[in-house]
Amino acid sequence: MSAAKQPQARTAGGDEFSLKAILPPLMAIIVGMIMVILDSTVVNNAIPKLVDYFHTDLKTIQWTVTGYTLALSAVIPLAGWMTDKFGAKRIFLITIALFTMGSVLCGIAQTPEQLILYRVIQGLGGGMVAPIGMAMVFKLAPPERRGSIMGVLGIPMLMAPAFGPVLSGWLVDSVSWHWIFIINLPIGILAMILGYKYLPRSDRHAAPHLDVVGMCLAPVAFAMLAYGVSEGGSGWSQASTITGLVVGGIALILFIFVELNQKQPLLELKVFKSSDFTRSIVLTWIVQLALFGAMLIVPLYLQGVMHYSALETGWILMPQALCAGIAMPISGRLFDKIGARPLAFSGLAVISVSLFVLSGITVETPLWTIILCICFIGLGMGFSMMPLNTHVLNTAPRHLVGRVTPLTTAAQQVVVSFAVAGLTGYLTSQIASHTAGAPADANPLSATVAGYGDTFFLSACIVTAGVALTLLLRKPKRQEQGAAEGDMPDPAMTMGH
Repeated sequence: MSAAKQPQARTAGGDEFSLKAILPPLMAIIVGMIMVILDSTVVNNAIPKLVDYFHTDLKTIQWTVTGYTLALSAVIPLAGWMTDKFGAKRIFLITIALFTMGSVLCGIAQTPEQLILYRVIQGLGGGMVAPIGMAMVFKLAPPERRGSIMGVLGIPMLMAPAFGPVLSGWLVDSVSWHWIFIINLPIGILAMILGYKYLPRSDRHAAPHLDVVGMCLAPVAFAMLAYGVSEGGSGWSQASTITGLVVGGIALILFIFVELNQKQPLLELKVFKSSDFTRSIVLTWIVQLALFGAMLIVPLYLQGVMHYSALETGWILMPQALCAGIAMPISGRLFDKIGARPLAFSGLAVISVSLFVLSGITVETPLWTIILCICFIGLGMGFSMMPLNTHVLNTAPRHLVGRVTPLTTAAQQVVVSFAVAGLTGYLTSQIASHTAGAPADANPLSATVAGYGDTFFLSACIVTAGVALTLLLRKPKRQEQGAAEGDMPDPAMTMGH
């Protein structure tokens, strides 16, 4: 961060001046992050079309989502080392360029294997966009306005899921699925132009020792665990499931051991010694599970059971993200006044009730019931997501704050990959179970719908556990001190130290 720019954002006396000071770089970061988030939502809505186009099954195509999120998690831990060595602005622009190239490759894929490979390239490019972007925004925002500024960041981040399904539905139905990836080309170019022009120049530091062992173990652990969970949908006793879980589990244990004994670890796991931090990040995982579970399962139900087109599904899903976009700035303002606990409790409670209602879904359930439920899920996410993310940063031990952004982002991406693999596998398993046990004269759709109901019920139970966990949240002891001093270390520039 240049010396001229940093005091301006930190010492701004009024809210209006503070917002004006950070608006240009904030917009540059937002456009880059929107592109990465948009890509996840458009692919979710196009999965049924991709299954038909490539003449394959759901388990294969869902690896376009799982492989993407695993690639993200593989490179996220490198964000600190890369920004120290090359500078945050330069790495931010390079990763956006690589993500854009991967998008174009996905648009010309000819086989499902090619599509999965190119999605991995996309993930390798986009993995550092979120941690570097969030760290820069956290640094630019004055401490006393941090909740509000993070709320502003959250609005476009949730508008992407709102318009992503509609955009992908229109492209899939009216043009071609290829364009859900090629559309990233102009967005990526715009993000690079804005970033080059407005992002503040960052100083480079002496790069710390690269934790090569941790860098090798992490992708093996996360990928094999996700593979094992995914294969579990076909049977938890089969060889592929056991192999994935055993190899992934051993690699994860070795990774944790190595990181805890490294002087300069790839991910600073010692931060989990803070009980406040641990409770906060577990809650963010639960919100991510609910978010991506709903974003994956609901489109599959609307298209596979209710036979809506991709475009119609997009319009049906839009109210969820619009409601989240409405709640997000409100929660940001409230966070600055009352903290995260009441917001997280109310938000997760609303999500839990909505998922329980969806768990009772039947063939006769009207569409308006589904729309009402996903609207409330959107409101719950808007009130809980960004306050929890900000709370995680505030609860981290002060000397480890530079490690928190890549750690939390990597962990959330792994949770998302597990959620996608696990919920898809569980859905497949439950549908098969209900189908096998159904009478010969039963409606074939009834078994399928029952499988979806079971999956919603599982999600609801997990979120309910999160509701109870919110009661243990405490206001960080150092929050007031940090706001008064205004000298929070710069996560974007101190990653890796």
